[in-house]
Amino acid sequence: MDLSKIPLLEAMTTRMSWLGERQSVLAQNVANADTPGYTAKDVSPPSFAELVSGAAPRLPMTATSPGDIMPVSDAGGFKITPDKAKERAPNGNSVQLEDQMMKVSDTSNDYALTTSLYRQQIGLIKLALGHGSSSG
Repeated sequence: MDLSKIPLLEAMTTRMSWLGERQSVLAQNVANADTPGYTAKDVSPPSFAELVSGAAPRLPMTATSPGDIMPVSDAGGFKITPDKAKERAPNGNSVQLEDQMMKVSDTSNDYALTTSLYRQQIGLIKLALGHGSSSG
């Protein structure tokens, strides 16, 4: 059974990928907190509205038979944008450590929640298939 074909699990996987990418960008911001002229960055979340309206890249192609050539996928593909800085340090740096640490904490909490939901969905699938245990 290919779990990547289940839309809910695919959405959770995409969310975890986005959160991982965001955590990496936020870590770069914190590491460059004293770099003159550095502009803080953030990762734009995937937008369902853009996907529906056609503004985002088209839906990926899929192979419909074993003889089809599998399309190359763009893993991740999240847009990194400059963070809107309210103020800059005298050296031109826009990293505000308090804001970055709050974002890191929020991202960590969101990742933990998403992995917990993912684990619960896998448990429900196992239970439905008769492979789950009642002890949890």
